[in-house]
Formats: sequence, C-alpha cells, structure tokens
Amino acid sequence: MVLDKDKVAQLIPQKFPFVMVDSMLTFSETELVAGFTINPEAVFIQNDTFLEAGLIEHMAQTVALHTGYHFFLKNEKAPTGYIGSIKQIDIQKLPKVHDSIQSKITILQEFAGVTLVDIVTTLNNEEIAKGQMKTVLAKS
Repeated sequence: MVLDKDKVAQLIPQKFPFVMVDSMLTFSETELVAGFTINPEAVFIQNDTFLEAGLIEHMAQTVALHTGYHFFLKNEKAPTGYIGSIKQIDIQKLPKVHDSIQSKITILQEFAGVTLVDIVTTLNNEEIAKGQMKTVLAKS
C-alpha cells in the first residue's frame, strides 16, 4: 500500500462518515488505484449493502485522491473539486459491509481544471462497476 487511511484522509476534502476511500494502492500521472473497506458506519448502507450512490461517491473520491496526491507532490494545497458529469455508469453488483473494493481511474483528458476519467471498480478481482466521470476544480 502506498498510502494508508490517515494520509488518504488528509488528501481529500471529505470527512468521516462521508469518506469512501481509505487506501491508495498505486499512483502515476495518469492512473490511480484506491481501496475502500466498507465500514458499517459509512453512509449509503442499507441492509448491509453498499448502495449505488456509495459506489459512485467512491469513484469520485478516487479521482479526488489522485488530484490531492498530485498537488501534495508539488507541495501545494489541492483545490476543491466537483463532479461535472457522470457518463455510462454500469453497476453489475453491490458490495456488502466489510467487503474491500478497489477503483482504478485512468485519466483520458485533462484541460483547464476539467478531468475526464475512465473508472473500473472491482471486488475480489471481479469487475462490479465501470463508467466515465468528468470532474471540475473550483476556481480559487
């Protein structure tokens, strides 16, 4: 693991119980893999199942972690970002409480604070969700 829960928490704007990433497993300029062990206290839990909204938020926070770590490496404070659009999200399976999921983002385009990414989420190496998301950095 490249970064643990405590360091990850410093790199994203979300705070408990709204944190949906707890580890950074790999990082490059164009890719990142983040993990999340689904905590029973997390939001978006119903009947011990992590709901669609939680998976989408986990995907978005994976993008935020890439941005936060990229700015951390430059010794700069990361700006706040927002989901600009969600496209082609396909959720095949919902994980349960205590499952550990991983999302890999691949940056397709980045221009003027707008980032377009492909995202694949897995559970035990099985793809459970995929899609594209566009995020936008807030103007400072």
